[in-house]
Parts: sequence; structure tokens; C-alpha cells
Amino acid sequence: MTIRSKSLGVAVALLLAAAPFAVAQNEGQGQGEATVTVLPNNGNVVVAGVAQDTVHVQVDGHQASITRWQRPQGSSAPVELVLMIDDGARQSLGRELSDIRHFLETLPPNVKVTVAYMEYGRAALAGPLTADHQKAVSELHLPVGAPGMNASPYFCLSDLAKHWPSQDASARREVIMITDGVDYYNLRYDPEDPYLLGAIRDAVRADLVVYSIYWKNTGGLARTWYETNAGQNLLAEVTAATGGYSYWIGYGNPVSLTPYFDDFSERLKNQYELGFLAPLHGKAQVESLKVKISSRDVKTTAPQKTYVSPAGANPE
Repeated sequence: MTIRSKSLGVAVALLLAAAPFAVAQNEGQGQGEATVTVLPNNGNVVVAGVAQDTVHVQVDGHQASITRWQRPQGSSAPVELVLMIDDGARQSLGRELSDIRHFLETLPPNVKVTVAYMEYGRAALAGPLTADHQKAVSELHLPVGAPGMNASPYFCLSDLAKHWPSQDASARREVIMITDGVDYYNLRYDPEDPYLLGAIRDAVRADLVVYSIYWKNTGGLARTWYETNAGQNLLAEVTAATGGYSYWIGYGNPVSLTPYFDDFSERLKNQYELGFLAPLHGKAQVESLKVKISSRDVKTTAPQKTYVSPAGANPE
């Protein structure tokens, strides 16, 4: 045997010996990530930056160690946005098309966007994600306005999460849902609604940050206080779980969508990417997440749920 072949044999033996140690090191450890929004408590103050040592993370009630905390910057920080419109919304939404057009036209160049329509339980994409915002504007049309056209907005969100129109793992994934939030398969406010919980699970696994804008649907059910309240609360469950935000004004439709889009744009500019390690026993799963920043100058919006996979494994 030559000296070179002896060296190779020793190297292979060392790697094989180290393998069980590496597995043991990762055993019981999970990894995860989240998008966290940090805004100033005083709206007139600019948050220059949030230091990692002020951030505290708990996963499933256990302390987690932070592996990444960074603020994406400019064109080097790609964003993918799907504006999902309920095709059962009242056609009075047409008066807001100019607000929607302006919002799409003025998105930053690092944002790829497309429009999707909630149709019979699916997210029907009008086109691919594109940085050509004028193209996205051309995909807009009036909602059909038929009662129950969406079947369930939570079916549609699950469909979008399972068939996200991109494989770019570096991009933040954002969704804005314009809908009344009513689940026509479970016409009451039920935080244990299986379709709601399924949508939350799918959205969290797909790393979506979901925002909602309440817009009253057509049909008698959507005109009742009971269903309006149920829809708004179900939407709030989704946005809180994913780290987004719910917009509504009382039980009616807003005069303009522009203030909501302006707030979303401000939040988009103040997001941080969080990576962490936390205890995990068993297979990958959705866990509770709590993020706290020890500063009185900021307010934090973080997902209440996160997808944790075994450390060292490729996220699903």
C-alpha cells in the first residue's frame, strides 16, 4: 500500500468515526426562521437598527439561540408578493382599483408581484411573479361578485402556500388577502376551525407573512354582524400566526385602501430576518414562537407560529 492510499484510508476512517458525533451534536436540536417587523413606538422616530443582543426568542416555551438577525437591504433583498383578491367580493371594490393600481405601480424594484383571485377554493394566479409592475396592473379585473365564490378563503390560502409560484429560497414571501374572511364551510367564529388551522399550518410551513384587508362580500350572510365579526376574527388568527397584520374599519368597507397599503409598505421596510436553534424532539413540526425585544422605543410584530426542522436538515 502506498503512503497516499494509507492517508486516504485514515481520512475516511476519521470521517466515519466523526459521523456519529455530528449526529449526536444535532440530536434534539431544531432550526427555524421567521420574518419579524420592528416599528418605532413613536411614529415620528426612525428605527436605525435593532441589536441582536436585545432580541429574545422562545420556541414552544423553551429558550432558543439566535443564529441570524439581519435587516434586508434594497435590491439585494428580494421580496415576492401575491395580492389575493376574493372573487366573491362586492363589485363596489371596483372603486378601489385606482388605489390598487397605484400601490402596485409604486412597489420598490426588489419586489416581484402577481395578482391571484380566490376562486372555488384555489388561488387562481393571473400571471407569474414579475418585477414589471405595470404587467401586474394589467392583470387586475373586477371581482365576479357571486356569493361564496371563494368557497373558503382559507382553502385558497392553503392552495397558494402549497403552490407558491417561485423556488427562490432567499426571497421574503408576502401575501395580502382582500376578503371578508367568512368560511362558508363553518359559518361561525371557531378558532379550532380545521380549515383555518390547515391554512395557518400551510402558510407557516411555506414561510408566508400574511396580511388581510377586510372587504364585505356579497350575499345575506356577509351582511350580518355575526358573520362580519367571525370573518374578521378568523383573518386576525391567520395574520397573527404568520407575523402579518389585519386591516379593517368597523363592520363596513373602507373609503380608501391607500392607508392600508401605505402601512404595509412601511412594515415591509422594517422587517428583520430571524434564524434560530431550539429544542426539537422528533420530526419537523409547527411550534409556537415568541419574540421579544428589550427596548421601549420599538413595537414588534412577530409570527406566533414557526416551522422547526431537525438541525442540519434541509427545510421542507
